[in-house]
Amino acid sequence: MTSTNSQTKDFTEKFSGTLSDYITAIAWSGDTLALASAAGEVVLWQQGNLVNLQTSANGTSVDCLAFSHDGKFLAVGGQDGKVKIWEHTELIYTWENAPAWVDKLVWNPKSHQLAFSLGRRVQVWDIPSHQMLVDLNFASSSVLGIDWRSDGKYLAIGGYLGAKVWSCEDWQQEPYIIDIPSASLAIAWSPDGKYFATGNLDRTITVVESQLLTSGADPNPWIMRGFPGKIRQIAWSDIGNQIGVPILATCSVDGIVVWEKSPDEAVGWEARVLTNHVDIIQAIAFAPKSFLLASAGSDGWLCLWKKAKQISQILTGTESGFSSVAWDNSGKQIAAGCSSGEFMIWSKNTKGQGFAR
Repeated sequence: MTSTNSQTKDFTEKFSGTLSDYITAIAWSGDTLALASAAGEVVLWQQGNLVNLQTSANGTSVDCLAFSHDGKFLAVGGQDGKVKIWEHTELIYTWENAPAWVDKLVWNPKSHQLAFSLGRRVQVWDIPSHQMLVDLNFASSSVLGIDWRSDGKYLAIGGYLGAKVWSCEDWQQEPYIIDIPSASLAIAWSPDGKYFATGNLDRTITVVESQLLTSGADPNPWIMRGFPGKIRQIAWSDIGNQIGVPILATCSVDGIVVWEKSPDEAVGWEARVLTNHVDIIQAIAFAPKSFLLASAGSDGWLCLWKKAKQISQILTGTESGFSSVAWDNSGKQIAAGCSSGEFMIWSKNTKGQGFAR
C-alpha cells in the first residue's frame, strides 16, 4: 500500500474550498457542483464562483441533495424534516415534515417527480404541480435507500428485511419483494435497467435480473458473500463488459470488490479484490462511459482505478478524510468532500497522457 501518486497524472487539482462542517452530500449538473454540510449549508460551485443558497439550517444538517435529470431543479433534505426545491438559484418550494428526518431523496430520471424518505415511508411528488402522487409504506423499518430505474418505471426502496419495488404505472399494485435476512443498506439499479443490486448488513450482495423480478416470477437472486463488514456503497458502470453487462463495484471496510458477469451461467459473477486504502472507504463511483473507478476514503486518499483493476492515480490534498465523491457528466471533472468541510475539484489534463479509462 502506498500514499504516493503513480507516474500517470491524468487529473490535477482545479479548485479547493471549505464549508463550515462535514460535507454530507455533493452532486453535479453540467459544470455546476452542489454541496451540502452538516451545518445546514447548501452551496453551488460554478466555474470557480461559490453561490450560497442556504448558509445554515438552525444547527441541523442537510443530508441529501440531487439535481433533476435536466438540471432545472435542485432538491435537498435534512434533519429538520424540510425538503426544499431550488429552480436554478431561486427557492421555489418547501415541504415541512418535522419531526421526520429526510435523509434520502431521488429524482425520476425521466420526469420532475421526486421521491423522498420520511421514516418508514416514501412520498412521491410531482414538482411542477406540487401534487403528491403516492405515500408508500415500507413498514419493516426506516428507509435506508431509494433508487429509480433508468426508465422511470420502477421505484425501489431498501431497509430491514430487504427491498421492495413498486411499479410507477400502478402505485396501488403490491410491490415486488426481495427478501434479505438482515437489512439492505445500499441499493442501485444498473444504468441499463437490467439488474438490481442490494448491499446488505449481513456482509452480502444480492443481484437480481429486473426482468425476473418485475414479472412476478422467482427472481432467483445471485448472493455474493465473504466481505469483512457491512456493505457501505455499491456502484455500477454505465457501459458493459465483454458480454455487455455493466460492472458492479462494492465497498466494505477498507476494501473494494469488483464483480463482472461471466459468460458462463454456471459461474455467475466473478470477483476481484482491490486493496490500497488503509481506512474505511466512504464512497465509490464510476466515471461516465468508462470503467475508471474512484474510491474516497477516511484515510484522505481518493484512488482512481484504471479499468476497475489497478491504481492509476491517487489524489490527495486534505489532512482529514474524504466523505463523498462525484464525477461530472463528462467524466472530465471529479469532486470530493471531506469530513473537515473542505472540498476539492480535479480536472482531466488536456495534454500529456491520455484518460485512464
